[in-house]
Amino acid sequence: MLPEARLSILPSAVLLKKPFTLHVLFYEDVKMLSQIQRFGGAMFTPVLLFPFAGMVVGIAIMLQNPLFIGGSLTRPDSLFFQIVKIIEEGGWAVFRNMPLIFAVGLPLGLAKQAHGRACLAVLISFLTWNYFIGAMGMVWGDFFHVNFNSEPVAGSGLAMIAGIKTLDTSIIGAIVISGLVTALHNRFYDKPLPVFLGIFQGTSFVVIVAFFVMLPCAWLTLLGWPKVQVAIGSLQSFLSGAGALGVWIYTLLERLLIPTGLHHFVYGPFIFGPAVIEGGLQPYWVQHINEFSQSTQPLKDLFPAGGFAMHGNSKVFGAPGIALAIYYTAAPQNRVKVAGLLIPATLTAILVGITEPLEFTFLFIAPFLFVIHALLAATMTAIMYMAGVVGMFGGGLLNEFLPLNWMPLFHHHASVMFIQLGIGLSFTAIWFVVFRTLILRFNLKTPGREESDIKLYSKADYKASQGRTPAAAEAKTGQAAGFLHALGGAANIESVNNCATRLRITLADMAKTQSDDVFKALGAHGVVRRGNAIQVIVGLHVPLVRDQLENLMKAPLSHQPSPMTEVIS
Repeated sequence: MLPEARLSILPSAVLLKKPFTLHVLFYEDVKMLSQIQRFGGAMFTPVLLFPFAGMVVGIAIMLQNPLFIGGSLTRPDSLFFQIVKIIEEGGWAVFRNMPLIFAVGLPLGLAKQAHGRACLAVLISFLTWNYFIGAMGMVWGDFFHVNFNSEPVAGSGLAMIAGIKTLDTSIIGAIVISGLVTALHNRFYDKPLPVFLGIFQGTSFVVIVAFFVMLPCAWLTLLGWPKVQVAIGSLQSFLSGAGALGVWIYTLLERLLIPTGLHHFVYGPFIFGPAVIEGGLQPYWVQHINEFSQSTQPLKDLFPAGGFAMHGNSKVFGAPGIALAIYYTAAPQNRVKVAGLLIPATLTAILVGITEPLEFTFLFIAPFLFVIHALLAATMTAIMYMAGVVGMFGGGLLNEFLPLNWMPLFHHHASVMFIQLGIGLSFTAIWFVVFRTLILRFNLKTPGREESDIKLYSKADYKASQGRTPAAAEAKTGQAAGFLHALGGAANIESVNNCATRLRITLADMAKTQSDDVFKALGAHGVVRRGNAIQVIVGLHVPLVRDQLENLMKAPLSHQPSPMTEVIS
């Protein structure tokens, strides 16, 4: 909510007496949105693994299809079939372990320091949580109304995660537990403990705290998740029954929320979670693509939920229409330069589904164009769905359209593809006409028009225009900073490692280091030198010092400590 909007709904007495409260409330709103955006961005880290895995599985399944490759090569006893089957199994690694991947991947974007150690803490805690659920379910299953003696198959409410029979919480449970444990990591990772407890500092302390937190989490999960599963079932029924309207709303929200970074929360539960199909749309599609390709039934009958996986059509068909509108509204003398910018950006959108350069350009110049873009995308997708087009179309031509749809399905479903192309190319023309008309009507300064800059804008440019510049990270000072200076600076360090109590460092030049007394003044218990290798005996908290040292080494030179007096003081 904007400050003006917040002011308009408050009594005048409050406006007069408590203006500071308004700023605090608005600041808290912005801060909360920033945290949610950060969380949504972190979700994208594991999502990046899925396009390649999908391509591998899709192509491997296609190569096992006798309609595509021929009967002799697809016999189970042929070497070709066996090799392709082995490759397919490797591609399934991502899809069959989605909760684990999301759990381990989120700390890479959420942890404030020591990201690798945060991932380790989350991995152990996530497994502990599932072990607790499995044990409680076996002992007290009747109390929770969960039958843990049943097989963990689709519809049972159970799943196998890393060999553990547990509740099927899909990626939702993984995201919640990962976020919780990462918060514990950010709070307790660098918490100092008494010397005699030094061995439990850092990751060990985070895991210890998380261990006891996982107990009530497992209890609450068993108590509440079966009810959530019932609610998810109702949601699936509602969305399936909503038809084209549901597809329109879903696609509209997925596009509209891109500037906020919250669109991950829209497509995530659909594509990788249980919003419409248990286990997620993409794994289900890839698992059944061979069956769909050999069936003569309409694709919409085989995969009715597939309308919620077609948001990539706006990337493939919308991008060229927008690019052409920008090109033809540019000044004639600037069109060659504009084309040099637009061609690679448009090809990136069409081929791999990355649309940021184009979308954030007109979002930066005229935000209302982005709303028009989202409305066109939603309308096109809904019309495609009503015409019988479904499939896995979340990315671009290379990573989803061709390997996961058009190539394996062409034999029996070519008509669906021609319908999709017809509707898509018609909307390309609509995008061109609408954007060209609006650019000329409102004299929008798109690249190449009159005195406007000939450049494309990024998400960072958009955030800067909204006053949402990311806060600069502050380098830590203290013992690690003192050690860095005493070692001759980052340029003098070739590698850093540690054992239980010592920093083990390889130097470029030992002569650039300070004397042992300097290290001891900074808290080191001793120094061992041998050639260009130096060992600084720190104590049991050495992992923390190493992480701080490595962070300082990565910082810009202007942020690194220089005079020794500053560090010690």
